[in-house]
Amino acid sequence: MSWSIEFIPFVPWPVLWTIAAIGAVLLVALFWWARRGAVLRLIAFALLLLAVANPHLKQEDREPLNDVVAVVVDESQSQAIAGRTERTEAVRKDLEEKLKAFPNLDLRFVRSTSTSADSERDGTMLFTDLGQALADVPPDRLAGVIMITEGEVHDVPGAATALGFDAPVHALITGKEGEFDRRLQVLSAPRFGIVGSTQPVEVKITETTPDSGKTVNLTITHQGQPPVTSAVRVGEKIEILVDIEHAGPNIVEIEAEAAPGELTTVNNRAVLTVEGVRENLRVLLVSGEPHAGERTWRNLLKSDASVDLVHFTILRPPEKQDGTPINQLSLIAFPTRELFQEKLDQFDLIIFDRYQRRGVLPLLYLENVARYVERGGAVLVSAGDDYASPLSLYRTPLGQILPAVPKGRVTEAPFKPKLSELGVKHPVTNDLPGAAGDEPSWGRWFRVVDAEPRDAEVLMTGAADKPLLVIGQRGEGRVAMLLSDHTWLWARGYEGGGPYTDLLRRLAHWLMKEPELEEETLKAASRGQTLTIERRSVEDEIEAVIMTTPSGQEETITLDKGERGAWKKTMTVNEQGVYRIASGKLASVVTVGKANARELAAVTATEEKLAPILEETGGGGFWLGREATEAADLPRLVMMRSGHVMHGSDWLGLHKREAYHVKGVRLFPLFTGFLALGLLLGVLAATWFREGH
Repeated sequence: MSWSIEFIPFVPWPVLWTIAAIGAVLLVALFWWARRGAVLRLIAFALLLLAVANPHLKQEDREPLNDVVAVVVDESQSQAIAGRTERTEAVRKDLEEKLKAFPNLDLRFVRSTSTSADSERDGTMLFTDLGQALADVPPDRLAGVIMITEGEVHDVPGAATALGFDAPVHALITGKEGEFDRRLQVLSAPRFGIVGSTQPVEVKITETTPDSGKTVNLTITHQGQPPVTSAVRVGEKIEILVDIEHAGPNIVEIEAEAAPGELTTVNNRAVLTVEGVRENLRVLLVSGEPHAGERTWRNLLKSDASVDLVHFTILRPPEKQDGTPINQLSLIAFPTRELFQEKLDQFDLIIFDRYQRRGVLPLLYLENVARYVERGGAVLVSAGDDYASPLSLYRTPLGQILPAVPKGRVTEAPFKPKLSELGVKHPVTNDLPGAAGDEPSWGRWFRVVDAEPRDAEVLMTGAADKPLLVIGQRGEGRVAMLLSDHTWLWARGYEGGGPYTDLLRRLAHWLMKEPELEEETLKAASRGQTLTIERRSVEDEIEAVIMTTPSGQEETITLDKGERGAWKKTMTVNEQGVYRIASGKLASVVTVGKANARELAAVTATEEKLAPILEETGGGGFWLGREATEAADLPRLVMMRSGHVMHGSDWLGLHKREAYHVKGVRLFPLFTGFLALGLLLGVLAATWFREGH
């Protein structure tokens, strides 16, 4: 219960103050002229103002409200090193017990992480999370804020007025003074690079206590190559040249050696991914003779904007002498020496379409093609009945790398091409439109060359389950054979046609080692804090997937098996930075949030960033870092009614607000009715009487 006096004037306050000012001027004049009755006039005017002000006695039924203290717990990545996680939790529990001992005090914990669905969030945002947590707390109830952190906070406001409350902010620093750390800083790194080019990466090694004369060993590991170590100076910019060897992700690991007494080695290492991009793919297509399917290959390759095509068709073999002038057979002569000796290595793929040995290409040039494949090139043979003849391409030096041995027979019977058991899983054929079910929905073919696979894999079968599409690895290169020349039936839409575009384009790009068509792949992608790992394999079982988090912890991930050789796992992660995924010889990296997150840029404990806001609000900073076996001593907690400085060397203060909620109000008029009228008339009568005598 509370009593007070409240004025409820009959006129607005500005009008009342104007009347009071005018009356005061007149009364001063009366006293200056020493008129009789001036004192009584003063009393009468005061009573008149009091009556117009309409005073009331107010009775309030109040319900006391508890004070609120906010404890912000820093759970960012930098708090997960050097035993800070355990120390933070111990401090939190101890603080909770001590605060609960105070009566009429509500405790509100705010857990702040460095991760968020907001991709723009970068770093430790304690004050952002504090503001969101206190949105429903009136400022006059907040007793104070206590932050448990190592001090690396990235959203400290410039002034206390930006906080939105008037209460002390204290910091319990979980680290120790004088901590030392070494960090590898990536200054610049390319995201893309042309295959075959060299891209520069700039890095720098920094330390909390820099020594310009110190040298540190830096180890650089390119994917699939032995590591290279060199000595570099601390604080100097270092340029590393990265060779873009293949299309797709080129992974480079850079690591600085650990220093004695270093706080953590997590930020000594950087994993970079440079996406290899091919310039236009160069393809050489040699058609052995004009036939119905010749245009199928040409039209397909010409329609691909990423392919530079060189196409030659042999219209007349040398042994055919019909008297036709050479200038009527072709616009230019077949540049065999230039293509198959001088510029052979410039092509990404060579296609022989129904080509047979007729003396156009000397055997020496075909031997060059075989060596070209062994060194990393690609050859595709689209064969017809020519492959089963004595003039077969197999009976040349090229035969040593071809993936199928002809049996000398051709089967001519209607059939629908089918996927083999391996073809169902292989990325070239696994999801061809129309392949689902026991019977494909595409049209029939009518010819297949009888052949026996040799060190190769069969992706599609033809009549009587004979090999139709055969692929193989030869040295560093790849070869493929299509043992039928009836692909054009699909292109012409015979019996509904078939996915000839998808099949031929994928086959060509697999031969050229496009990453998306590899049999064994490991990929990872992120969206917000959701991480998705995908593994593709033609094997029935895969090796374990090991995930290394940005903080250096390793986790074994079990992927869920899907269809057609695919495994997948989607999970939510709680750290920002670069994750490394490995499965056997396969590796991949993925960035969650920002690659160079501020969280690991500086991990040593500090009070400097919070000092201005602590001083302005009257709060203090307390270092609680101890050895692992020692307990952290909390400062004493004191409730104070007021004070500009709310801390000491061993204590921290909280405001005692004494806030309340009004449940009911009653008003009793004090100067109204006959009482006020009688007093006012009495004083006026006395004034007239005094002035009349």
